[in-house]
Amino acid sequence: MRRSDPFGPTGMGYGELRVPTAIAVTGADMALPAQDERTLPAVVLDGLDRQPLDHSLAALQALIDQHGHVVVVYSRAVPPAVDQRLRTVRSLLESDRIALFQPELPPLGLAVLARQLRQLASCDLSPGVLASAGRLLTHYLHAGALLGSVAKLDRVPVGLKSHAKSWVPGSQFAVLAHPQPQLVRLAPDATLAGPEFATSMLVARGQLQSDWVSGALARSWRIQGLREAPLPAESAEWWGTGKLIEFCTFLPDLSVLYQLVTSVRQNICHWCGIDVIGDRCVFCSATAPVTPVPQQQQPHQLPAG
Repeated sequence: MRRSDPFGPTGMGYGELRVPTAIAVTGADMALPAQDERTLPAVVLDGLDRQPLDHSLAALQALIDQHGHVVVVYSRAVPPAVDQRLRTVRSLLESDRIALFQPELPPLGLAVLARQLRQLASCDLSPGVLASAGRLLTHYLHAGALLGSVAKLDRVPVGLKSHAKSWVPGSQFAVLAHPQPQLVRLAPDATLAGPEFATSMLVARGQLQSDWVSGALARSWRIQGLREAPLPAESAEWWGTGKLIEFCTFLPDLSVLYQLVTSVRQNICHWCGIDVIGDRCVFCSATAPVTPVPQQQQPHQLPAG
């Protein structure tokens, strides 16, 4: 029977059913509650740096056997041992069915992105297109934080003047890490460059008391829906302080996300043969071959004499 709903629960294509691609995260706090009834659960790979290697190998192999492909979304602030374990497991399994996706996003923004991929995993997207969609969707996220200090912030450019002001008691700083870094000292007229389209906002509160994010910032950005979530464990490491309130705006509607992804031209990876978006396969890491530009043919000249 042909399916006409691209948002069918396990559709790979018309007339063909599949188990959805697994979207994995490295901690339970990165598995946000479902955005809608179609959002698939996240696979939590917790304690990778604390468990024996054979346990990690068995866990990833079981996911491949069950889902076919696995996309692991994780922060650049994870302990180095977690990153090393993931790369070791992928190498030992000799598998091009595991995609390791580690974008330059703060932890809360990364959790939001992982949830969007979990939404899209219920649609008729192939594993390669779904995994490639992560890079596309980062362009529609605005991720930042309100900080009580920028003295140890090294992931966003901070001038000497701001460093000096961070030692003044009571100073707070509004910081945008993505898509364009921005830092301002909090004042009545302080503002950050926000999205130019309608979004929802997720807020995670650390050890900082302020209503600026959910109040002034949300109003200036015309946020259409605001919810709170627990602060990810890696946020303090990423931002250099536990005195923060992290935030991220995003597109919540699955139909909009689906339209964005399917409107982009798809390519076939020349190495592993799966469909991808962009010029780099997220599973086998192969890049599209460079097509040589044909040289302009020179006019034939008769020999002298």
